[in-house]
Amino acid sequence: MFGSIDKSKGLLFCTHDLDQSLRNAVQQMRQEVEGLDANRLLSTAPEDLKSYLVAKYRVEPLHLLRDDWYADHHDMPVDVRHDPMRWIDDKSRPVMVPGERIEVRVPFEGEGEMFYAKPNTMSSSPPRGVIEKNELVLRYDSPSDAPRDVRPLVDRTLAEIEQYLGWQRTMLDAHNNTLPTAVAQAIEQRRERLLAQSQRVAALGIPIKRRDDAPRTYAIPTVRKKAAPTLPPASGAPFTPEPTWAMEQYEQALKIVQDMALVMERSPEAFKAMDEEALRQHFLVQLNAQFEGKATGETFNMSGKTDILLREGDRNVFIAECKFWKGPKAFSEAIDQLLGYATWRDSKTAILVFNRGTETSTVLSGIDTVAKGHSNFKRAVNWPHESGFRYVLHSNGDSNRELILTVLVFHVPN
Repeated sequence: MFGSIDKSKGLLFCTHDLDQSLRNAVQQMRQEVEGLDANRLLSTAPEDLKSYLVAKYRVEPLHLLRDDWYADHHDMPVDVRHDPMRWIDDKSRPVMVPGERIEVRVPFEGEGEMFYAKPNTMSSSPPRGVIEKNELVLRYDSPSDAPRDVRPLVDRTLAEIEQYLGWQRTMLDAHNNTLPTAVAQAIEQRRERLLAQSQRVAALGIPIKRRDDAPRTYAIPTVRKKAAPTLPPASGAPFTPEPTWAMEQYEQALKIVQDMALVMERSPEAFKAMDEEALRQHFLVQLNAQFEGKATGETFNMSGKTDILLREGDRNVFIAECKFWKGPKAFSEAIDQLLGYATWRDSKTAILVFNRGTETSTVLSGIDTVAKGHSNFKRAVNWPHESGFRYVLHSNGDSNRELILTVLVFHVPN
């Protein structure tokens, strides 16, 4: 990220432009996305690839560890030719007298080269210091016959350095906050181009030979001063585009389910004796009333004892399980059942939990604990809902085949 650095003068925060360095980092990120093997990129879960690139191109601000600072003292000759209190005829050569050097060392966290990065805001006289490994070193020389009180000098220099770090931090916060969006856009734009190219090639009806020189692995460049993130694993098999159910339709189906739950709450006598299968039938009626007959021909149907399925060809695009709450173990088994049904990349799933008599907080806590502890769990999704959660899990045996799981809890009258 940083260019060549001239450290000989000891001036800090004035060697290279931080704003340009951050722009370069974003450009390097885009070049990395464009340079990834096409099959590698398409076969890797976009969110996993995004997390890798955000971690790699994020720039952490420097932090001085003031509580760990310490001082050192050395007897040594010092040059007094520029001392205005001494009569020196020839100031072109060093004039050495007995003296001492006091070094104040302040450990820091972060990339040392950041001490040489110039922020957009700066003073006319930048502070001086030396960077040695993970320590900022401030040096003060004084003759033995006129020792200096260096503490005020140290305090002033550190205050100036902290000011510069604050100016840098404003720029780094802006970079780090916008980076996830820039990464997501870079990934999505290339994915869209590659998928469009794949469709045009497929339309030719001619077998395509894989280039012998096509890269099959990707070497991760090292990142200084922080642990290098690891590129997510990807299948070596050629990527095959698969139909997905639009999020808009997924959300619409979930709204129909939730509206049906309101009917249950308003007419408790009609539902209090129903079992899972009977309740599921009511949801199926409402879903098919809304979706059947549309241009895409979606229809919801039953398969097995408790599931609601939307199928495309021979695979399940949407699966919903209707389960009464019988404790964490039974809920974990419901997740396993969903994973057995989900066969497409980017499947949409739901578990409708019917609760009779258990404290709501107990049910919600149990759901969240089980889902996050499941071996296929990848991440929780920010989906504010008073009685539900949303997660991303991966399919069995392939971490890049993700499914969205929405869990909704409904109160069923006793």
